[in-house]
Amino acid sequence: MLKPLAQGSWNYEMAAHLLNRAGFGGSPADIGKLAALDHDQAISSLLDYEKIPDPTPDPVWATPDPERLIKLRDDIKAATPADAKLLQQQENQSQAAHLNELRGWWLNRMAKGPRPFQEKMVLFWHGHFATSIEKVRGTPNFTYLMWRQNELFRRLATDNWLRLLIETGKDPAMLIYLDQALSQKQHPNENFAREVMELFSLGEGHYTEKDVTEAARALTGWSYDRLNQKFIYRPGIHDNGIKTVLGLTGNLQGEDFLAQIVKQPQAARFITAKLWNYFSGQFPSDDLNTALAAVFRQGDDYFKPFLRVMFRSEEFYGDDIVRNEVKSPVQWLVGSARMLESDLPPPFVCNAITTALGQTLFAPPSVKGWDGGTAWITTNTLLDRYNDAVTLVMGTAQQLSAADFARKPGGAGGDKLAKVAQRIHVGGVDVEKILTPEERADKDSIVASLQHRLFQTALDTSQQDVLRQFLDSRQKLTDADILTTIRLMMSTPEYQVT
Repeated sequence: MLKPLAQGSWNYEMAAHLLNRAGFGGSPADIGKLAALDHDQAISSLLDYEKIPDPTPDPVWATPDPERLIKLRDDIKAATPADAKLLQQQENQSQAAHLNELRGWWLNRMAKGPRPFQEKMVLFWHGHFATSIEKVRGTPNFTYLMWRQNELFRRLATDNWLRLLIETGKDPAMLIYLDQALSQKQHPNENFAREVMELFSLGEGHYTEKDVTEAARALTGWSYDRLNQKFIYRPGIHDNGIKTVLGLTGNLQGEDFLAQIVKQPQAARFITAKLWNYFSGQFPSDDLNTALAAVFRQGDDYFKPFLRVMFRSEEFYGDDIVRNEVKSPVQWLVGSARMLESDLPPPFVCNAITTALGQTLFAPPSVKGWDGGTAWITTNTLLDRYNDAVTLVMGTAQQLSAADFARKPGGAGGDKLAKVAQRIHVGGVDVEKILTPEERADKDSIVASLQHRLFQTALDTSQQDVLRQFLDSRQKLTDADILTTIRLMMSTPEYQVT
């Protein structure tokens, strides 16, 4: 059994840990507000997000809009080849603009929204049910499909395991991404049947090849209405024969197959281990995984009761867990904005930053999603983190070199590209907002206050000495010097973990 955190152990440091992991971090005031609650109240303030109004409007283009698609189709058919090509290019440009807006829309929900835990779960499900725009892109109004899936993960963020599997399997972007929309009884497509067991719910070694082929037959009939851009069941292409999947025999439908998955003991162990790894930074031991799975089953396969127990547990606040998780690029970017109480740069700059650091939203590298952990840190990405700290803190994008312009747009670092030919203003940190006049007047207070804000703990003595030496070297301390101090702190190894 998981042990609750001992009474008296809940403090500012533990509150910072909870907010960093169950959200994207926050300012000292945010952490202090959480620490002032008792432990259960603090957890509820994050998990019970339904009680918190979220006024974020949907993007104006977030609609199926079949009339527009019919008109576009007819206009292209009636046009000359040259004009048809131009119409398609204009549509592609419009969708690219929507995708840029979508990324900014979601990042701002993470950075400024009132429900950080809900958005942290949406990010988890996006990496778990990894669906890439690179394949969905060939479908009309494809950005709407990616937004729709994002909203699905938001709506069911802490709901029931089986419901989430079924609705994700019927999601238009997933139907396209794993080719389920092409499957029919004469030629069942095995992609979704395989991946839902291997990557989404059970893991390798917990199903057979026969289970894959039989499950693919059960899923026939699950299809996609391209005009109305929604799931449709087509009974005429469903295989009505007898199938046996994971020990269940009958004229199975897709829902029967997914329900049989969830009944497997391994299904609970698989998803609870992955959630523990996501929030703690390491996979659980076998004994801990057994305890996690038992809690999940006791909550009837609903995620919120499980996560509540997990965040209450002593194990979650262990010395091997706290400040031992490498920040993902999105966590690094969004967490920096929250801790520094600053605005995010424009969406295309944010996308350039996360892409260069290894995480392009709506474009995971494969159906396996991102590896995460120490894979986030390479020689190149670590240097990019240090350089991008300049963008976030100073409020200007980096000066680009000729090599930047030679990169292929859309590739790694590609959007850091020809859109930003000169240094541009992208926000930056307001020193007066995060430091009092008294703190700004005293160099020791500057270092102490910024450590408290950025690390929730102290750097080692040698690092503090370097920072003080820098400040001592300035004849007359300016806000620019303080911003440089922040940037130097963000360029330490300690800032790359949470």
